[in-house]
Amino acid sequence: MPIDFKIEAKCSKSSARTGTLTTRRGEISTPVFMPVGTQATVKTMTPEELKDIGAEIILGNTYHLYLRPGTKTIYEAGGLHSFMNWDRPILTDSGGYQVFSLGKMRDIDDNGVTFRSHLDGSKHYFTPEKVMEIQSNLNSDIVMAFDECTTYPSSEEYAEFSMERTLRWAELCKKFNEKNLKYNDQALFGIVQGGMYPDLRKKSAIETVNIGFPGYAIGGLSVGEPFELMKEMLEETVPFLPDTKPRYLMGVGSADYLVEGVYHGIDMFDCVLPTRIARNGTAMVRRGRLVVRNAQYSKDFRPIDESCGCYTCKNYTRAYIRHLIKANEILGFRLLTWHNLHFLIKLMGEIKKAIKDDDFIAFRENFFEQYES
Repeated sequence: MPIDFKIEAKCSKSSARTGTLTTRRGEISTPVFMPVGTQATVKTMTPEELKDIGAEIILGNTYHLYLRPGTKTIYEAGGLHSFMNWDRPILTDSGGYQVFSLGKMRDIDDNGVTFRSHLDGSKHYFTPEKVMEIQSNLNSDIVMAFDECTTYPSSEEYAEFSMERTLRWAELCKKFNEKNLKYNDQALFGIVQGGMYPDLRKKSAIETVNIGFPGYAIGGLSVGEPFELMKEMLEETVPFLPDTKPRYLMGVGSADYLVEGVYHGIDMFDCVLPTRIARNGTAMVRRGRLVVRNAQYSKDFRPIDESCGCYTCKNYTRAYIRHLIKANEILGFRLLTWHNLHFLIKLMGEIKKAIKDDDFIAFRENFFEQYES
């Protein structure tokens, strides 16, 4: 197998677990949050800085890299790792979410999706086979099957139609992967869909597992549905995924969602949230968010979080960072990004320790008491 996954500890009162995911470019301690490097960079951060804060794996985006600089360029550079100077594992998503987010700029059929580039309006066609070929050229360590991410809300009729299409595409991705993959040590993950309908989620999970993949992702959540509904869908999905394979909840990156995802047995997460809100002048803290750009912090000479040991909190004040944000200085965005990523990676470390100590339930209760206050 292109990856190996070993469970090391389990919570006795929930589905939370810790493990080690081994790839050709190193080990990943799970549960893990993956910073998103959409266009071969985690915005404002260098690879060396990401390593300093403890990032073990990052995510790249097939859609964006295909359009710019183009997969031929990245292939000629020796693959995505060489191109961006990152020697740890990389997961690439299929680009499906981005393609289906284009709305009127795309047209779906049973074989794939015709879409127009958001950059120049040029016309392109993604099929399951095409997406596999692109990810093969990127030479990432974990690759994702091409799926249709249904919008929220969607009718049960369309959610079922879309789920069946995703299952057909998953089979095509696996067949192409096995026959044509340049790098046979890339791990292909299948994606479970089904909208917000428990029966569809169950069916999608069972049939995706029957196709057979080294890891399984849950897609189509955190797309605007209420928090309680997301939890319900996890409860209806995770029990039908193999206990021995990694489980990946796509597009989730707020602290409360991470803690709850781990509680339901999720091992991997990714999201642009920590970098995106940093560019809006917002910091992640234990009770939720601190909007540093607000006027109340103009003369606040404390760090963002006095209990945080990140580079930003050790060296800079809220007042200074607010000044940088208001002045549109790049350093302000960098400092908040540094803090937010450190915060989430540190949180995952605390979660892992709590699971190993079999104290995760108390940790979760204490976390939500602080967060909701």
